[in-house]
Parts: sequence; C-alpha cells; structure tokens
Amino acid sequence: MHIGFSGRLEDRPEIRAGFIGCGGHSFRNIYPTFQFTPVDLVATCDLDLDKAKAFAAQFGAAHAYADYREMIEKEQLDAVFVVTNLDKNLRPFYSKFAIDCLNAGLHVWMEKPAAVTCAEVEEMQAAARENGKIGMVGLKRMFVPAAEKAKALMDRPEFGPCSLVTLTTTKYVPEPSAIAEYVAGKPNRDKAGELLGHFWHPISSLLFFLGMPKTLSYERSRSGGALATFTFESGAIASVVFAWQASNNGGIERIMIHSGQSRRHIMIDNNIRLTYHRGGEPGRFGVEPSFFVEDLDHSIAVWEPEFSLGNLYNKGLFLMGFWGEVQEFATAILENRQPRKAGFDHAWQCARIFEAFAEGTGKAIALDVNA
Repeated sequence: MHIGFSGRLEDRPEIRAGFIGCGGHSFRNIYPTFQFTPVDLVATCDLDLDKAKAFAAQFGAAHAYADYREMIEKEQLDAVFVVTNLDKNLRPFYSKFAIDCLNAGLHVWMEKPAAVTCAEVEEMQAAARENGKIGMVGLKRMFVPAAEKAKALMDRPEFGPCSLVTLTTTKYVPEPSAIAEYVAGKPNRDKAGELLGHFWHPISSLLFFLGMPKTLSYERSRSGGALATFTFESGAIASVVFAWQASNNGGIERIMIHSGQSRRHIMIDNNIRLTYHRGGEPGRFGVEPSFFVEDLDHSIAVWEPEFSLGNLYNKGLFLMGFWGEVQEFATAILENRQPRKAGFDHAWQCARIFEAFAEGTGKAIALDVNA
C-alpha cells in the first residue's frame, strides 16, 4: 500500500529501489520524490555507513550499506538510483556504479552529468542494451512543467514550425584548450569541470525543444562569457548565451521560442513563468492610439504557479522537474518500455556537444548524430 497524492492509501505497483549516495543534493531533491512516485526505497548505501543508516531511517528504507555491491547482491531490487559527488578533478566516476548495476540486472537512474565523453556514455549504453535494462539520467530541464507546456504549445498546428530558440544562462565557459585537456582526462583547469556540472541543463533544454543540432559554432569573451550558435536539420537555429557574471538574483535562465510563420513566440522565465504571445497584426505604429485592442485569440496568455494554496504542484520538487524525471523512470520500468526522454541517448548527445566545445571557437563544428 502506498500513500497517494490525496493522502489516501492506494494499492498500486511500485519498483523496489536501492540508492547509492547520501549527500545534500539527493537529500533535498531526489529522496523526497519517492513519497509521490511509485518507488519503494528498500536500501541506502554510502561510504559513511552511519550516514546511510540515517538516510534509511529518514526516508523509510529497511537496510543500509557501505558497499553498493553488497547491497545489490543481498537485496532483491528492481532498480538503483546513483547520486554521488564528482572526484577531486570534478570528473564523474560513478559510471562504473551504473555499469555494475546494469550488469547485475538492475535498471539505473543516475544524476547528471553522466560522463565527460561519448565513449563513457557508450559503455553504459552497451551494458543497458546487453542486459535489457533501462538507463536514465537526471536531465530535469526536460521535465520542468513550464518547459513541457512550452513544448506542447510548439507542437500545436497554429504555432507553425519553430525558427529560432534563444536560451540565456549564467555559466562560465573556460578556454577551449582547458576543455580539451579535461576531455582528454587531464586535471581540471580553468573551471572546465565546473562547466560540465551545469552545461547539461541548457543543452538538455535545447535537445528537448529542437532535437540534436547539426552544427555548433561559438565565440568566447575574455571574461568567460560565450555565445554558442546551433543549426538544425529542420532549418531552425538556436543560441545559448553563457552570461557569465550576470545577476543570479531573481532568475538565472530565460528561454524564448519563436515561430517563423505565425508571429507567435513563447517565453519561459526562471523556469516557472511561461508567457505565450499569439500574433497580432503588424503596422499599428502611428495608427492605433492603444495597444489594448487584441481579441482573446491574439492576447498574451500567462501560466505561473499558484503559491497562496497548499498544492503539491507548487513545490520545488515538481516545478524544477525532479518529480517528473523520477516518475518517468519508475513508470517506464513498470510499463516495460524505454523512457520517453532523458535516456542514455540524450546523455550521449549532451556529451557530444560538450566535447565539441573543446574543438575551439570561430568555426562550424559538425555534430555527427550517427557517430
């Protein structure tokens, strides 16, 4: 029996899950989603056994371990969540955990970044394929309700083909040589590892809206800001502005999605407020005394959370996409299907685009989708 959204007991299927990692991020954002998803947390694991026991007690797991191999051997699990820190050079080392779990016959959900290189992701893809298991990565931007609503609006016939997407974020972009060294396995220099940790957010948003780009070109300012331009097979273009040193007060991301035919565009501010601008006739400058003239079919529509009521959907777990990604993982397992998004294929695409930044500025870089 499980407690549902309404607070009533529900008899519904759940996955039996273990969890590798007991840190601050997982404590705040991943473990708490289990109370709202079909996940039965059976065991926790951390190198600090006392910490694993404390997390088990806090979140209702029956057992705690200091060795994940012992956990997957002793517990009858369906899946494992992997949320650990990076190593001293800010490189993900937990792909080994994921591969071991996949080879043990378990589905795996892992936090981003899944890896630095495409080759590392391909090892996980192979393990998932050979064992017939699901692998999914925490690309939460694909599950933000505002982004999902924007994608639904983009897909409506009246919006028309998307021609342009712009995304602004406040990230530092290192020198290309530093990124290249980091990709090659050398120690982190000029914040290359810090870029990897946040890079997957804007890139996964781009993949969600437009799919895999065909080419990338970018320029970098001396201070570490950058402007990246992407082209797509559809004819659309996109830019990601890395506005380093911009204010973090009041929101660090803005997305604009433009139609090339219908005079419509969509804006997402701070990942929670969506506005849909629905056309209108041009040429009113100097003619109309007022712009309060649009009918309801052309006026601006606004969606934003309601914070004055005690609703589950105004919690950060929902608004930031954490619930959505865990829900999709558990549901995909129960329905015996691949996840609809944020699988290892999207992880490979994120890694490919990160690798491309190591190739340098001022040129068109082909992003071979079939590599």
